Amino acid sequence: METKEHDKTWNTKLNAFYDRCRQAGLKMTPQRLAVYKALIQTDLHPTAEEVYQTVRRELPTISLDTVNRTLLTLAEIGAAFIVEGTGQPRRYDGGMEEHQHFRCLKCGKIIDFHYEPYDQIETPTHLGDFKVIRKTVYFEGYCPACCQDN
Repeated sequence: METKEHDKTWNTKLNAFYDRCRQAGLKMTPQRLAVYKALIQTDLHPTAEEVYQTVRRELPTISLDTVNRTLLTLAEIGAAFIVEGTGQPRRYDGGMEEHQHFRCLKCGKIIDFHYEPYDQIETPTHLGDFKVIRKTVYFEGYCPACCQDN
């Protein structure tokens, strides 16, 4: 059963998404909204293919290309993050709050965590002329389940 707090969080996320689209001059299309909802309904950092499979249940005629382009657009306007991984398909994150990532090198799972001191990392002074948009902290290693398998 969903709580009022969950509904409030959901509405806050949707309102922020509408605002980002409006500020970027983007129309709110059914496809764009469905892709965004599929992204924020999971904490699994899905690939475009996984988002596509979810969205197809609601919009059977949507193409994988549309999902790919929409995810890239969401990342460009700051409504999603691209979580880079080595040798893996690009993964996406709809969690816009401050957080960091841990990626298991064996199973590929990406886990969100938050450690406030990482939020306070300052831009090095020699990069003073650069415009920093985001600071990313990303750990790689083995999750507890994969550690037990070894």
